[in-house]
Amino acid sequence: MSQRSKENHLFPVFLKLDKIQTLVVGGGYVGWEKLGALLKNDHEANVKIVAPEIRKEIREIAAVHPAIELVEKHYHPSDLEGVNLVIGATNFYEVNKQIYQDAKAKGILVNVADTPELCDFYLGSTVKKGNLKIGISTNGKSPTFAKRLRAILEEVLPDNTDDILQNLAAIRKGLKGDFEKKMEVLNEITASFVHDKKEN
Repeated sequence: MSQRSKENHLFPVFLKLDKIQTLVVGGGYVGWEKLGALLKNDHEANVKIVAPEIRKEIREIAAVHPAIELVEKHYHPSDLEGVNLVIGATNFYEVNKQIYQDAKAKGILVNVADTPELCDFYLGSTVKKGNLKIGISTNGKSPTFAKRLRAILEEVLPDNTDDILQNLAAIRKGLKGDFEKKMEVLNEITASFVHDKKEN
């Protein structure tokens, strides 16, 4: 077994879900769960859900989110037109595999729920405090651990985290000099956060 297979080589990326089109194939529990994860991160996410049957909870969410489109029909490769990101969430492996193959053929990133070999990316747990967002990944090994760590971080991060970020943004905006000089000043300011923790 190579050393690479033992490490997490995933590259964390934060997507602007209101700027791209996401397709979720599947209108059952898994589709509902994935839609919830998308909206938790951006309630204005553009999401199209394709499924022959769509559960009531998804319909209720779509009724108050105009950027969600519901299409009641079986999946077809043409559903990928204009799509930037795909999540396969059906209960049928062969359908999910077809979604994966069709998306790959079009150069679209795809995630098939609970099937790591059919994923270009994972939907990790996220911690959010105002403008601060932290992504957590266990490389698909233990979503339960990721959720537990998320709960711990949400508890220990101060409630005024967003105020700190706003203040730092204002300081950065008022700094003079080139990028390197600004970074030096900001590094000095933020270093005090770590020192204060050690002293306490």
